[in-house]
This record gives sequence, C-alpha cells and structure tokens, in this order.
Amino acid sequence: MEWARIETAGGDVITGVIKDDMLHPRISLGSDTAAGDPVALAGATFLPPCVPGKFIGLWNNFHAAAERNGQSIPEHPLFFLKPLSSLAGPGATVNLPADIGRVVYEGELGIVIGRTCSNVSAADAEKAILGYTCVNDITALDILFEDLSFPQWTRSKGFDGFGVIGPVIQTDVDWRELTVKVMVNDRERQSYPASDMIMTPAEIVSQLSADMTLEPGDVIACGTSVGARPIKAGMEVGVVIEGIGELPVTIAATGNA
Repeated sequence: MEWARIETAGGDVITGVIKDDMLHPRISLGSDTAAGDPVALAGATFLPPCVPGKFIGLWNNFHAAAERNGQSIPEHPLFFLKPLSSLAGPGATVNLPADIGRVVYEGELGIVIGRTCSNVSAADAEKAILGYTCVNDITALDILFEDLSFPQWTRSKGFDGFGVIGPVIQTDVDWRELTVKVMVNDRERQSYPASDMIMTPAEIVSQLSADMTLEPGDVIACGTSVGARPIKAGMEVGVVIEGIGELPVTIAATGNA
C-alpha cells in the first residue's frame, strides 16, 4: 500500500492511499476510514507524504561507513532533530543560503511511525512502523564543524528545504531488500544496501521510544552510508529506492526560483 499527500489543482491538500492512479482519501494517516471520493493524481502536486511532529536523523548507522571513517559501533542510536521548517517534498527547489560552504546530499531510508509508542520492545516497535519513504538529509558540512567546541547538528541540517521526504510511504516492502541510490544530474553517485544497517528499524524505534514518545507521522531517517558528496546550485539530485520511488529536488542559489 502506498500512502501519499497531494495538493490538487484546486488547492485542496489530501492524504490517502494510491490505487489505480487515484488517491483514495483517508481521515488520517494510516486510517482505514474513507474521507471522500477518490481524486485523480493527474495534475496534482505530490507533497511530503506526512507532516512529522518529530523529524529524527541518525548518524553512524551503517557498517561500511563506520569502518571507512574509523568509527566505533554505537550501542544506542546517535541522533539529531531536524526542524519542521526544513521539510520539503518531491520536485521541490532547495535554495542554498549565501556563503554556506560545502553542502552534501545524504540519501537515506526513512521510517514513518504509524501508531503512538513509548518505551516499547523491538517486537512492538515493528508493529508501530507504518512504512518507509525516501529521505535526502541535506547537510551544510562546513557549518557542522565550524565551531569545534559545539558541533552544530541542528543548524547544519535545519535550513529550509534540507529535509526532503517522499514521494510516498510504502507499507509493503522488506527493508532488508532495499538499495538506496542517489542520482546527480542523472549520474549515479551513491548506492548502498539498507541491509548494512547497524541497528534495524525495529531496534531504532524501540530504543528511541525509550527516549521520547513517538507518534503517528514521525519520521526517522536511518542514516547514510559511504558516497555522500557535495552539491551546488544547478544540480538535479534524486534519491531513488526501488519499491518506494524517486525523490528529486533542484538545487538553487538563494533568490532563484
């Protein structure tokens, strides 16, 4: 099942399930209750498939990247929070602030929470996962370590448009079989298997739920692996996960449409 959130040509924003090139509205994300007649996808704009109360990002969650960077294996998810104002969807234009320095894409698999959970076991955490989406966790690398006394995770990853998710939430995939790819100007620049995760999605959700209550629509970006590279204005960057979809954005300089 594919969940999506669209804006119709008439300006209505609708959340629902995709079937036969139509969006079947639901009263809320994950609900089985209909909320009106099906709406044609033709002519609609795909928005971020959910509006998370919490947008959580993981760091150092892939064996290959940890080995290459000489990092130890964490016992608990190492995470940061991205502000809601960073949220962007498929087809968005991401404007880079002036003098921001190096900016990199980070193609990632995203977990979307489907039910409230607090301090749950891994088995119960699995049941709390609605599905998976594509994430581009864009990062201002120079700003991250600009002040050596305080790594600026929130600032470097929190600019407008730096939290790209979509195009849909897919409920019927096995995350172990997925490959995360990033295409830059139609050239493959990153590709790695999701199965190389240090902590599984259920383990991530379980451990994070001990730190904070997770709620429907919350998004957890599972972290990236090797292959994150700099991007600049004029580039077309797309995260592609077969079985979920393609998440393209255009990178532009501040002030450009």
